[in-house]
Amino acid sequence: QVQLVESGGGLVQPGESLRLSCAASGIIFSMYQMGWYRQAPGKQRELVATITRGGSTNYADSVKGRFTISRDNAKNTVYLQMNSLKPEDTAVYYCNSHLTNVAGPSSSWGQGTQVTVSS
Repeated sequence: QVQLVESGGGLVQPGESLRLSCAASGIIFSMYQMGWYRQAPGKQRELVATITRGGSTNYADSVKGRFTISRDNAKNTVYLQMNSLKPEDTAVYYCNSHLTNVAGPSSSWGQGTQVTVSS
């Protein structure tokens, strides 16, 4: 059974930093593309960043240059380093694992961690 457990959220002031972590179990972590998504109140869930099993990264335009996604396959963990946080970054942040193989796509979500940016 796949489990993704996020941690590291909290309340920070504009301009500050946070690092989110997502620990995965129940999957062969190194085989999966991992990603971070977020959902603000009243809005749809949106992509923040993804990292392939090969380490290639992709970012939403709104976070480019401020956020960095990384993975540690030895620890089955994906990270999101968030710098220069803005109030509009306030959202619940979700970790996602994704794999497509001959059996079809397989995707799982964590329970989410709240990030609030406010003065």
